Amino acid sequence: MRLLVTGGAGFIGSNFVRYWVEQHPEDYVVAYDVLTYAGNRPNLSDIEDRIVFVQGDICDGAQAEKTLRDEDIDTIVHFAAESHNSLAVLNPGLFFRTNVLGTQTMLEAARQVGIERFHHISTCEVYGDLALDTDEVFSEDSPYRPRTPYNASKAGADHAVRAYGETYELPVTITNCSNNYGPYQFPEKVIPVFTTSALDDKNLTLYATTENRREWLHVRDHCTAIEAVLARGRIGETYHVGSGVEASIMEIADLVLATLGKPDSLKEIVPDRPGHDRRYLLDSTKLRTELGWAPSIAWEEGLAETVEWYAANRAWWEPLRARAPVAEGGWGPPG
Repeated sequence: MRLLVTGGAGFIGSNFVRYWVEQHPEDYVVAYDVLTYAGNRPNLSDIEDRIVFVQGDICDGAQAEKTLRDEDIDTIVHFAAESHNSLAVLNPGLFFRTNVLGTQTMLEAARQVGIERFHHISTCEVYGDLALDTDEVFSEDSPYRPRTPYNASKAGADHAVRAYGETYELPVTITNCSNNYGPYQFPEKVIPVFTTSALDDKNLTLYATTENRREWLHVRDHCTAIEAVLARGRIGETYHVGSGVEASIMEIADLVLATLGKPDSLKEIVPDRPGHDRRYLLDSTKLRTELGWAPSIAWEEGLAETVEWYAANRAWWEPLRARAPVAEGGWGPPG
């Protein structure tokens, strides 16, 4: 297989590239990334000699098509996306450009070249949110009800992927995943920002709706799920990737502080983000029964290992802090 991984220097993308070259050393892997603030080439430093890196923009169709032809790519795994909900509130246009138009641009390049598989990484957030007091879960047949600019831009990307599958018979598959965590996650997302703040005895800022919950999936389990879909998934199908494990923001803060031996007094409540979703939970039965996948990393074990990774890798995350584009809680109008 000759893979091009868009967003290959980002959090999930770099973990996937690393996983793939470990598990499939015979394959040819190109990491394709424009290197925005969250794209970090050092994420790939330990495997640079085993991959090809191309600095490229998914919104540049000519460059994308040229790269696919030059590298003789047969499979695209499409991670590249703007994904920070808070930034989307402040700069929604960036998200629609990258996530919708960028995805369509990559799909068109794939169509022109004749790619054998286009696998698109989506999110649970396209379905909107669930009430905190319900047992309801999202299935692959749930209606799309995005509530934020980020959610809507990812929903638009999903529709573009399906349209190219139906109209042009491009061989596509989609996975919608729950919240990921693990090493190399940019220190703007909740687990790394809580961890890095606690390590420096700074406050952990919790949105006022502290009981809102998310389903948490270790990034390596996400990689094994994509591997299963690429190997055995049916063309045109969508598969949910979830652990079934939920945790609130308060529970995460408590676990991080306990792991590091830091006091509860570091928790600070800040104003809620507009459109803040209450709860997501995916039904991953289809992936488990049809493709034989199951997560292998327990939540509390994986979280502790992740916290310890950040504690041991200050030289990786400390320089990235200054890149963070959002000060949480500043929700006034632009300008």
